[in-house]
Amino acid sequence: MLFHHEKLTVYQRALEFAAWSQDLIDGVKKKTSTRDQLERAGDSIALNIAEGNGKFSQKDRARFFQIAHGSALECAACLDLLVARRCCEEDSIVKGKHILQEVVKILFKMLDQLGCRIAEDPPTYSTSSSTSASSLSEDFAEEPASTLKQKHRQKKIKRER
Repeated sequence: MLFHHEKLTVYQRALEFAAWSQDLIDGVKKKTSTRDQLERAGDSIALNIAEGNGKFSQKDRARFFQIAHGSALECAACLDLLVARRCCEEDSIVKGKHILQEVVKILFKMLDQLGCRIAEDPPTYSTSSSTSASSLSEDFAEEPASTLKQKHRQKKIKRER
């Protein structure tokens, strides 16, 4: 008899990644924390899918699926770090990245069906050398202090009337 989460394609793909990544981890001879982090994050994908699928409220299900999504992205970053640290060749992580892309895509669809948007549209960044730190901080500031002070004054005037 199968548990409900065992029937999910995304869970099966997470297990496939765990098996694939274990072979990669076992082949990495260089001692690095990234190797251990890849194993933990890979386990987290399957564990959070299973736990989330067992939740009854949409909010709880979504929370665990979001954690699984984040863990999949973390695994992708771990693979990049292993290549950057010359622990493995770039062509050796292609299959793992492919599995992770599928997991992320399925989780994204599941979260969308639950009515949860998990990612915002990417911000536009300028790479020109003429961009100053002050102009960047202005881009990310919610509201200038002068605007906040003006709003505060308007509220105070309304209360006094």
